[in-house]
Amino acid sequence: MAVVNPAAGQGRCGKLAGPALAKLRASGLELDVVETHSRGHAKHLVTEAHSRGCRRFVSVGGDGTAFEVLNGLFSNGPVAEPSTLAFLPFGTGNCFLRDFSDQGARYAIKAILAGRTRPCDVMRLSHSDGVIHFINMLSLGFTADVARMTIRRFKFLGRPGFVLGTFACLARVHKPVFPLRIDGDSETDNRQCLFLAFNNSKFTGGNMMIAPNAEVGDGLLEFVRWGPIGHFGIMRNLMRIYDGSHLKHPMASRRECRQVDFQLDGPVDLLVDGELLTLRCQKLEVLPAALNVML
Repeated sequence: MAVVNPAAGQGRCGKLAGPALAKLRASGLELDVVETHSRGHAKHLVTEAHSRGCRRFVSVGGDGTAFEVLNGLFSNGPVAEPSTLAFLPFGTGNCFLRDFSDQGARYAIKAILAGRTRPCDVMRLSHSDGVIHFINMLSLGFTADVARMTIRRFKFLGRPGFVLGTFACLARVHKPVFPLRIDGDSETDNRQCLFLAFNNSKFTGGNMMIAPNAEVGDGLLEFVRWGPIGHFGIMRNLMRIYDGSHLKHPMASRRECRQVDFQLDGPVDLLVDGELLTLRCQKLEVLPAALNVML
């Protein structure tokens, strides 16, 4: 099943999906193509198809489309055999694919036609209202603040809007505390921070390499923490996120882990695989090799 979000990439997906799918069909691939019409529709379509026994999907859109498709795959609980997820990246960010290539759709089509698959870990977040799954990144703090600002005021500008959102948030930087314990630590981490990021893959925000050491199939979360750096420090080091050298900053740290237990007082803004959510996080854990990706 190919799940097409025609609105992805500010409508770009609606124009590019047809020729790409025609190329796959011309090579002998049988496809059941469905289109989404509203937020949450992709998850609903995939949940129904998965319950009927479908195990191979193509997410045609951006990070948000893939996020919905993934959560549709896990709506019915774990299955004996992992499902297979391929991508036609016609959205704005397409972050997950950048771990494998910068050729976008061209690389993705080659992977589909070659039947090339690899195991991929899935991250499961339990929160006060349920469960969500993701394969790219979850972050709290400044990164989520920038996402909220960009979506509310500058989304129509595309990637330049993200830059404007970043500078708008610099005017009122918060240094919150997100109490948590990593892998059963004896003490709770109550330190202030600029942001926290829990990563399965390296890239976010298009080509920002927040977690340069992350590997999608190693059974581990890459936890990146940036301490309470000031305005000047943010501006001086912001560009270093694009090559991963921000981790050399004395207030930055990384740690591999398998489980995070949150002790939050209430809901917080989260950036999860390109989606902005407000949830009260409880537990984050790794589902090793729970998905096959065609990349």
